[in-house]
Amino acid sequence: MHKVLFLQLGAVALVTAIAGMWVGAVGAASAAVGGGAYVLPNLVFVLRLKIATASGRASAATFFAGEFFKVAATIGILALAQRYFDVHWLSLLVGLFAALKANLFAFLLKT
Repeated sequence: MHKVLFLQLGAVALVTAIAGMWVGAVGAASAAVGGGAYVLPNLVFVLRLKIATASGRASAATFFAGEFFKVAATIGILALAQRYFDVHWLSLLVGLFAALKANLFAFLLKT
């Protein structure tokens, strides 16, 4: 699970750097917010699932409740970003997409 989080952070950092060169500071901030809107709830989900597994209380309900929280938190962060910041939408969406799709490449890394 940590491998996926590091891949997501790396992908968001790369997209943030590219958006910063291409669009400027607003693009870099937007890409970081877009990626962070998925990475931060995913980090909380992973930590919560590890705690539940260690205590022996992990179940399908725990997993699905965590997934619900993750989706709701992502939507909430994106809504707050849109409301309180001047976002560059393409950069925000590319940052979000990079974080969402980084886990598909986790199988390429051998641990």
